[in-house]
Amino acid sequence: MASVSKSFLTARRIARASSSRWVPAPVLEQLSSSSVYSYSSAVAAAELPLPPPPPPPLPTSSSRPQEKQKGWTRFLLFVPGAITFGLGSWQIFRRQEKVKMLEYKQSRLQMEPINCNYITPSGENLDSLEFRRVVCKGVFDDSKSIYVGPRSRSISGVTENGYYLITPLMPIPSSPESLQMPILVNRGWVPRSWRDKSVKILKEDEQEHPTNMESESTTRQESSSWWRLWSKKADITEKEEEEQLMVDEVVGVIRGSEKPSIFVPANDPNSFQWFYVDVDGIACCCGLPENTIYIEAVNENVNPSNPYPIPKDNNALIRSSVMPQDHLNYTITWYSLSAAVTFMAFKRLQPKKKMR
Repeated sequence: MASVSKSFLTARRIARASSSRWVPAPVLEQLSSSSVYSYSSAVAAAELPLPPPPPPPLPTSSSRPQEKQKGWTRFLLFVPGAITFGLGSWQIFRRQEKVKMLEYKQSRLQMEPINCNYITPSGENLDSLEFRRVVCKGVFDDSKSIYVGPRSRSISGVTENGYYLITPLMPIPSSPESLQMPILVNRGWVPRSWRDKSVKILKEDEQEHPTNMESESTTRQESSSWWRLWSKKADITEKEEEEQLMVDEVVGVIRGSEKPSIFVPANDPNSFQWFYVDVDGIACCCGLPENTIYIEAVNENVNPSNPYPIPKDNNALIRSSVMPQDHLNYTITWYSLSAAVTFMAFKRLQPKKKMR
């Protein structure tokens, strides 16, 4: 018991000495042989200052790809904004091109019309004369009319489906003012009933002549006014024939074939289906050369007693599927999307605020 109390007193002395960081030498000598040495050593170790923290580990090769991946991810956030900005800028250039094209068409339509007899059906010549007004005189061969469509037209606020009526204009040999070679004329818009009636007549003719195609073409030509003019079977004179025929004067604009979109089906001449204007195909179906001139009639000298066909006016001729105002609307839309997507990317990269 006495030894325990002595050890306890010795421990208290050690604690007091350690608090002042000074231990007497006699006490240290006694500690060297006493059992309290371990306890004093623990107390002294606890009083020593803590070692400094170890330095952070250096970045290894495995952490570098992760940092690069984060950089590429941040860059990809701005890609949609750059793409939409580019599309908006492209619409600006498209609008400028469309304005110049409309001004060019308008200036061509204001020129004086030229006589169709002075036009040669060569490709380069027709390309340079596109949207030039021409005057042609001849006789329409209604038996070879082609209906292209359907095409809608708004009449008094009511939309009605119809077709474009394309008819060959044939020359009059004895008339010096007549054209010298046949041409194709888009006479204008007609109701759907016109095409239905024409298809019905053609099908009835095919049923009457199912085998002999040559006799069918001959009968169709004989029924046309142009063939009756050239035929020598009639006993009347050429002057009397000219008086019986109605000479048609057409004022139109030289045009080319339409460029259909991928959604427009192909033409089917065998079933009388024409979805777009193919000048070479229509000319071949009518028995005309492939380089036949094609014009679109304008609404000049329209007969009020005969409202159909309805020719195009100047605004309809120069109008395209996408006008300059449409390009401006597309520009505003793309720029708005670019601003919105870029703003969202900046918000995404901002550090989040910690909640206190």
